[in-house]
Amino acid sequence: MDEEVFNMQLRKFLKIVGVTSQREIEAAVRTAIDDGRLSGDEKVKARVTLSIEQLGLSTDIDGTIDLA
Repeated sequence: MDEEVFNMQLRKFLKIVGVTSQREIEAAVRTAIDDGRLSGDEKVKARVTLSIEQLGLSTDIDGTIDLA
């Protein structure tokens, strides 16, 4: 394994994950506020499941996003 190539590819993947996740969360929160499901001053619980089937990897990452 080429550590440098692996590291670059991993960073590239994580950048895509980060940008896409942020875009999706922002859109969902705005929609929920517009629909009245959120007021915009609460905290929302979030969970991301990272899985790589080929490696048998599955892990949950939990967190809270404060909207105000």
